[in-house]
Amino acid sequence: MIVHQVGAVTAIAASKAGQPELPGWYHNLRAHPDTTIEVGPDRREVHARIATDAERAALWPGFVAIFPAFDLYQRAIGTRPIPIVILEPR
Repeated sequence: MIVHQVGAVTAIAASKAGQPELPGWYHNLRAHPDTTIEVGPDRREVHARIATDAERAALWPGFVAIFPAFDLYQRAIGTRPIPIVILEPR
């Protein structure tokens, strides 16, 4: 999973490699947003929420810069935007 860190914002994209359905972990985070993540050797307690349209617009170019295939995944999916999940510290 690709983690995009911008300042204090940690974000992940629910792309499932361009498949039409969303990944299982996305549904799990929607149902249980308070969780623990591991980024490298660090464990963090976070609250997951879906990025607003404005947040997604600001973060998406960074995801594509980190991993250009995200752009291909988005085109494969079509009009449904790939959700970005913001992981806020708790």
